[in-house]
Amino acid sequence: MEKRGTVRLADVGGMQDVKDRLEAAFLAPTRNPELRKLYGKSLRGGLLLYGPPGCGKTFIARAVAGELGAAFLSVSVNDVLDMWIGNSERNMHELFETARRQAPCVVFLDELDALGAKRSRTAHSGMRNTVNQLLTELDGIDSATNEGVFVLAATNVPWDVDNALRRPGRLDRTILVLPPDAAAREAILRYHLQDRPIDNVDLDRLVNATDGLSGADLAYVCEAAAERALLDSARTGTVRIIGMKDLLAAAKEVVPSAEPWFASARNVAMFANEGGMYDDLVAYLKKRRKL
Repeated sequence: MEKRGTVRLADVGGMQDVKDRLEAAFLAPTRNPELRKLYGKSLRGGLLLYGPPGCGKTFIARAVAGELGAAFLSVSVNDVLDMWIGNSERNMHELFETARRQAPCVVFLDELDALGAKRSRTAHSGMRNTVNQLLTELDGIDSATNEGVFVLAATNVPWDVDNALRRPGRLDRTILVLPPDAAAREAILRYHLQDRPIDNVDLDRLVNATDGLSGADLAYVCEAAAERALLDSARTGTVRIIGMKDLLAAAKEVVPSAEPWFASARNVAMFANEGGMYDDLVAYLKKRRKL
């Protein structure tokens, strides 16, 4: 359990569309209970963040907790699963009980595809029982006992999540988190370069050269560029500052880590978009000429 966070959405560079969706679907109704009552807006259910790995889903969830002034409880499969019968369900229940005691609290279900895999594909009865327990906890989101408990989840593969978890009143609102846009790439690059010795870095050029890279990829670009300068300094005995040549060379060497994800997501967008569930993904793929 983390204390009330200081990270806010303003600390998330770019991603204005994601911020707007969070504001409309979650934050504005939560902050304005009287308006919520007036317009009959329900707080039932939670939010599912999905998209390629390394694009900041966990950071966004922490920022939501910061916006709400809530504690942040991150739950992974390692926090829940136990080899002994009944213990996994008990662990799941205890985690939600902890969140209720600490309310207001954001419960963040990381790697939901592992915690809530499709029961039709799960041979192990213990895993099916764990999913059932998660459904039970989610069904109480709008009850008095769950007042102030907000549930967010993240997954790279929403198509592997049990369909029951995405029904109304559960994780029924979905937001696609994509590789960082130009504004976000600039913020991420500034962050990873701020404590390193740099000289004559054209950030606009670097932002353009890193289009399509995830946040994790951008961190690696800065690390690789620093490594090049460090090795040169070690060989020559003279300290060399990190320059554009290092950064552009590092960016050129990085294969976008999101590409395999988009290759899989393309098939889902084309053949499994029931009810427009992945319309945002379809729109992005068309815009990027990947569909």
